[in-house]
Amino acid sequence: MTRSRGAGWESRTGPVPAEGGAAVPGQLIGPLEVGPIAHGGHWVARHEGRVVFVRHALAGERVMVRLTDTSHASFWRGDAVEVLEPSPHRVSAPCPIAHRCGGCDLQHVDPAAQSGLKTQVLRDQLTRLSRVEPALVEAVEVEPVEPVVGWRTRMQYRTARDADGRTRVGLRAHRSHEVVPLPDHGCLIAAPGPSVEELVQVAEAHQAEVVQVVAADPPTVLADRQVIRGADVVAHAVLGRRDRVRADGFWQVHPRAAEVLVGTVLRMLEPRPGERALDLYCGVGLFAGALVDAGAEVVGVETSRSAVALARENVPEARFIAAPLERALARLPRRVDLVVLDPPRAGAGAKVVRHVAGLGARAIVHVGCDPASFARDLGLFERAGYRTTQLRAFDLFGMTHHFESVALLQRM
Repeated sequence: MTRSRGAGWESRTGPVPAEGGAAVPGQLIGPLEVGPIAHGGHWVARHEGRVVFVRHALAGERVMVRLTDTSHASFWRGDAVEVLEPSPHRVSAPCPIAHRCGGCDLQHVDPAAQSGLKTQVLRDQLTRLSRVEPALVEAVEVEPVEPVVGWRTRMQYRTARDADGRTRVGLRAHRSHEVVPLPDHGCLIAAPGPSVEELVQVAEAHQAEVVQVVAADPPTVLADRQVIRGADVVAHAVLGRRDRVRADGFWQVHPRAAEVLVGTVLRMLEPRPGERALDLYCGVGLFAGALVDAGAEVVGVETSRSAVALARENVPEARFIAAPLERALARLPRRVDLVVLDPPRAGAGAKVVRHVAGLGARAIVHVGCDPASFARDLGLFERAGYRTTQLRAFDLFGMTHHFESVALLQRM
């Protein structure tokens, strides 16, 4: 029997309830047989009939699990702390805090297998929550995009003091406010930037609770949202355009993400000169700029007024509305040819989908960063008269469970 103790392995001490007592966080249970991966960076196991969502496991393994949350009647949460029978896809996590930090949940998985796991999650969500044709679901693959490490161009670090009163800079533990101090080499997935020592110096000098870093040349560093080094606004070149975005504003964090997603959206929509297009949840105008360059007349909507101000500078040829999308629906054109939706993690939702479906667009592209809300929205569009005709997905967040999905919807 093979036994594996990862970087986050803990001894078998901790709270153990009396015979027949209720389970408590910290209790060790097992061995458990690990089932399939589920959305959210965990795997499904069962203990005496109860579902246990287990992090840092892999399908087919036998593991000992330390419970972390027993507050739900129908399921528990836990971490695999000892592997009795490992999967062939298991590797040693390259970062020593991987088992404790909440940022990376797939470091124990061979990088070559990570995109395949995300494909399983996407197919499962589409099957359960949408009406996408089974053949299209079966064919979709989450495509890996290099680099797998050193890619995150926007980082947010938390600060705390240790028992000796020293300032530490780190990342939050999973589902916790606990700050896990960075190892000496820093965060594995962060793009090159200030050293850990430099981050601590910034935190101490400014008494900051949060230190943010934006990979640029030179990097921008913020202490509690105040820029102390670099520029307030940074620029990104994408397909011949130069988009400016606030250092603390939203931008895709993988260096290749914007180009990959814009290229995919354009190929799906095939915009024609003179067509009317909407860029919904438009940010600083990433998709709006590409559509304008293709000859479309574009209206963008974004809730952030600072982002809209920059969108108007980035894409002066387009018109932008600064308002939450649900409140701005009545201000949209009554008929359009093309729509791009790139909503936040919660998705677009029923009200937005119904309204957009009523605008008569010949093609709609939905970009989703959460497979569950993405699949739900596709189901809503399908009930409103649009069917999914193309699907792509991209692994732009190596070592984590996240990925981006893109769907083309056309009228039935």
